[in-house]
Amino acid sequence: MRNLYKTAIVLTAMVLGTGCKKYLDINSNPAVPQVVGAELLLPPIIYQMTNGTTQDNRVIWKITQNMGGTSTADASTIWEKHGYPSASDVGGVIWRMTYFDLGLNLESMIKDGLEKQKYEYVAIGYAIKAWAYQMTTDLHGPIILDEAFTTGQLKFHYQDQPDVYAKVREWGNLAIKYSNMKSPVSYAATLSGVSGDGIYKGDMAKWRKFVYGLFAQQYSHLINKPQFKTNYADSVVKYVDLSFANETEDATVGFTASVAADSNPMGPQMGLMTASTTYYARPTTTILNLLAGGVRGTATVDPKTSVDPRLSRYLQPSTTPATLGNYQAITPTKGSATTNVPIVLGVIPTGGTTYPGRYIFTDKARYPIMTYSQLQFAKSEANFIKGNTGDAYTAYVNGIRATFDFFNQYGRSANTPDPAISTAEINAYMSSSEVAQNAGDLRISDIMQQKYIAQWGWAGLETWCDLRKYHYDATVFRTYYQLTAGELSTNNGGKFAYRFRPRYNSEYVWNADELAKWGALNTDYMTKELWFSLSN
Repeated sequence: MRNLYKTAIVLTAMVLGTGCKKYLDINSNPAVPQVVGAELLLPPIIYQMTNGTTQDNRVIWKITQNMGGTSTADASTIWEKHGYPSASDVGGVIWRMTYFDLGLNLESMIKDGLEKQKYEYVAIGYAIKAWAYQMTTDLHGPIILDEAFTTGQLKFHYQDQPDVYAKVREWGNLAIKYSNMKSPVSYAATLSGVSGDGIYKGDMAKWRKFVYGLFAQQYSHLINKPQFKTNYADSVVKYVDLSFANETEDATVGFTASVAADSNPMGPQMGLMTASTTYYARPTTTILNLLAGGVRGTATVDPKTSVDPRLSRYLQPSTTPATLGNYQAITPTKGSATTNVPIVLGVIPTGGTTYPGRYIFTDKARYPIMTYSQLQFAKSEANFIKGNTGDAYTAYVNGIRATFDFFNQYGRSANTPDPAISTAEINAYMSSSEVAQNAGDLRISDIMQQKYIAQWGWAGLETWCDLRKYHYDATVFRTYYQLTAGELSTNNGGKFAYRFRPRYNSEYVWNADELAKWGALNTDYMTKELWFSLSN
């Protein structure tokens, strides 16, 4: 990442890419490093965390209905219909991120850290590794685990989620262990510098909180297990309490935005949200209706204002003369043939050529990985299911208020930022009918829909975990557009999606025998429920 990003990628690609053994055998030039130190590996690793999740989020958001596209072409709507394009790597970037972009780079960083007693790098490495595998299994289900980097092996066996979840906890505990160890040589200056730890600047206490947050999220996925009320709910609460104290401790990645390679991947410079503007990046009716009165009441159609101040900060009003000032959205699978729903990056100014960026979709915005608000909602949910409604309500209120803090801290990096959300606006919303006013009035839909709002536009996979564990329940997610059998994709049997198929190029081309064992060659594999949301 930072200005070191390109250099590090080139070096690590030479060391770790295809054919690297031959390259190393013939190159002994000391000017060309054959072993890349942990300090050089960390910045590009952190960058790839943002790049990998952004690219897959664009299609995850179609299923979660965070965003959609204006096109009605099948290539655009197939994900919104809970289908998939055949023979395509779209939806396989997190897989690539874990096994290639992080992959051996991450293994080398941990190895170098262990051998040279760079314990901070070991701790960060294990924390990121745990996070990456958690992301990958929650997206795909069975994945490559123990055999991931076996030398000389061309085909790999998969292991299911119970094994991966356990390994994530093991790696997380190793991260905590090494974060409490002091390196003989101080790396504080390097980690805190512009080419160091782009998340926490080497603050090991915050990395421990990140790991505890990951544990909390993992247990929060298991609400359908018989052990949840008696065991896992307490684990969620325990680890949330050990994690972030407020939004200032969020795991977010910073950028200078001086070049595209050091910019937020969701911003204009990288082009991931603008290159295919008819396919991506328009808000759907699901989020608009939540922000326009639909959390507990009836949403206003095409609103110009809302008691929820997040509406005017998250979304861009129409600039089309006939609908000027109205907030509009895409109905999933329907495209937008008659309306001009603005892209989340804002509107290109008259005479301009690029999107200005707004909210967290700017070049300089910090990229969220995990936040205090989403963890508070996980705590609220766990307490609610267990019957501790008083504690559930406290965490619910904390979570909502924290979303306003989140915007005021991270959502105002545009060249012309929207105004901060004021105390008066916050209090008006908190006392409105859209918010439960006491523990006795609290419903699970209140918690989960506020969490949906908190995670909108960045935490696509965690939002999808929530939707899947509640099996797309319309009483929990009131504004989620419930597709009919005729609207669902025919290439998965007209059913809702529960997983992404493994990455096409590496798995369907090279590892088909293993795919067959898991039923992944079946056309409806994407609709098979993952272990985490099952009751058994």
